[in-house]
Amino acid sequence: MPDAEESAHGPSRRAVLGVGAAAAGAAVVAGTTGFAVGRATAAESLTLNAYEFRGDHQSGIVTPQQDRLHFAAFDLTTTSRDDVIALLKDWTEAAERLMAGSELGDGAVGGAYQAPPDDTGEALGLPPSGLTITFGFGPTLFSKDGVDRFGLAARRPDQLADLPHFAGDMLDEAFVGGDLCIQACADDPQVAVHAIRNLSRIAFGTASIRWAQLGFGRTSSTTTAQVTPRNLMGFKDGTRNLRAEQSAEIDKFVWAEGGDGQSWIAGGSYLVARRIRIRVEVWDRTSLQEQEASIGRTKGSGAPLSGGNEFTEPDFSRAGGNGDPLIPVDSHVALAHPDQNDGQQMLRRGYNFTDGADHLGRLNAGLFFLAYVRDPRTQFVPVQEQLSKSDLLTLEYLQTTGSALFAVPAGIGPGEYVGQALFS
Repeated sequence: MPDAEESAHGPSRRAVLGVGAAAAGAAVVAGTTGFAVGRATAAESLTLNAYEFRGDHQSGIVTPQQDRLHFAAFDLTTTSRDDVIALLKDWTEAAERLMAGSELGDGAVGGAYQAPPDDTGEALGLPPSGLTITFGFGPTLFSKDGVDRFGLAARRPDQLADLPHFAGDMLDEAFVGGDLCIQACADDPQVAVHAIRNLSRIAFGTASIRWAQLGFGRTSSTTTAQVTPRNLMGFKDGTRNLRAEQSAEIDKFVWAEGGDGQSWIAGGSYLVARRIRIRVEVWDRTSLQEQEASIGRTKGSGAPLSGGNEFTEPDFSRAGGNGDPLIPVDSHVALAHPDQNDGQQMLRRGYNFTDGADHLGRLNAGLFFLAYVRDPRTQFVPVQEQLSKSDLLTLEYLQTTGSALFAVPAGIGPGEYVGQALFS
């Protein structure tokens, strides 16, 4: 007999998931430390590549960055702690099946003919395509408008402090905040969209999408096997990004530890999300010389303006014939470099985006900046404060319209659900 939710709103979350069904087997590339690294080629990623859902850390952080993204932030529509736990359990079960390339429940065509299918079906026949699903918790999950809805206020990490309003921010509330987030990355956009669509469907009655962003063309590399990509400004992006193989640096700058404050976040990280629009029309009418001066690198090879190749360390002291530094002091490279920021680094995992045109006919496009850090207060906020005040690139050509911060819990062990340590 159907439960109340199924009678009133269609299939329940449990019905969609098909509780008790085991995830189908898949070809898996997994690292020995509990997170996927792998060196699959693009062709292999599209046909064979499936990552383990469970492990010491969530997938989709140091996993080789895929080419497509569907990101969604959710608002909880319930005040019941039990409802939130039930949703996280259902999401955990569904995500494990989706990452393995399996359908949910009885699938798109295998259920009762007179009932809505358990799976929406747009990924039928498609391989896992390197899908990773990563979950995060926003500050408002712990307290919203001064109300501790779920008894979690005392467990909010100090690192999960609301991001400040930076100089130049023109935030659209439609792209700010969220109680929960899901980052779905894949090498096939339809697989990523399918994941968010079905997880959102499961959340019906408990949470709804607050905002979402599609992304294409990664703007960073997370392993040494990946070449440096280009952003929509035409420049190589993420040359100095942290790589999964840099285990000591990853431990230092990405993974939280119990001694950092809240023990439940140990093995997790913090995700900074910033929707940055590029003033495309202005940029496209700017001289190559000015473009390179704004970035601090050559547009062709990606080498620093002080000389060498893409991976040559910038020499900020080297001057030209006029005595001025070859790399301008207000360039993006100069101001964002670890040497200018107490050695701090972050693991970037951003994407290009285009969302049509605005009411003036200007291209609405830019960078969906995603970065994983151990402490946003020391790794992201000071860097962004400096860029927002002095960086020629930021001041002249960029406009941040969305902003959010999430605590990303550790990986999920056998028999656990995502975020279980927080609710224990």
